[in-house]
Amino acid sequence: MAVSATADDHGTDRGAQQSDHPRRQGPSWIVLVGVALLVMLVVRGFLVQSFFVPSGSMEPTIEPGDRILVSKLVSGDEVQRGDVVVFDGTTTFAAADRTPHQADGLIGRTLAGAASLVGVDLGEQDFVKRVIGLPGDRVVCCGTDGRLTVNGVPVQEDYLFPGDVPSELTFDVVVPEGRLWVMGDHRSDSADSRAHLGDPGGGTVRTKDVVGRATATFWPLNRIGGFDRPSSLATIPSAGSR
Repeated sequence: MAVSATADDHGTDRGAQQSDHPRRQGPSWIVLVGVALLVMLVVRGFLVQSFFVPSGSMEPTIEPGDRILVSKLVSGDEVQRGDVVVFDGTTTFAAADRTPHQADGLIGRTLAGAASLVGVDLGEQDFVKRVIGLPGDRVVCCGTDGRLTVNGVPVQEDYLFPGDVPSELTFDVVVPEGRLWVMGDHRSDSADSRAHLGDPGGGTVRTKDVVGRATATFWPLNRIGGFDRPSSLATIPSAGSR
């Protein structure tokens, strides 16, 4: 008995057509990973960056082991008194009291390279402090009441580490143009502007060295929270308006 081959022929034709036009596939996982890394690098470079803080110089605002987010949209010329900032201290501050850990050995360098892709900087000369004086401000410590003054206004520093005084070192400085006077909240454990009074710039930090304004702690989870700008500093008139 002869068997019709019509159905088989049609099936064969369809198969041939399918093989001539293979089904389109989505991008490979390698491409997706590459795009994701590119996006992270762009965000890290222009928008936000994360830092690991091992020192206690900013306690209780920032605890050792905290990871903080820094907005790079805020330049050094835009920061205000009371802001917590991260800055590059290569040209101003010594290696002591450095914010990130130094990566040592092959494993350390490998981990540092991987961490840098997600914005956690290891082994760089970055510092985190609070802005106390802007360009032109006169910062003095301490007044007759034992408080620090900015442009003659006593500052109530509720953010200080419990038991700390505003400063055991007396000083009277006028912040030069294009520079900032910065101090740690844990005054007795912070090598800040006071520790560099004899250095070029008199302990002040160049505004162009500011990486950005610290906005929040994001790790550990029980430490999540933003950084407020103390009104006692934010409301002080500028030196020229008094």
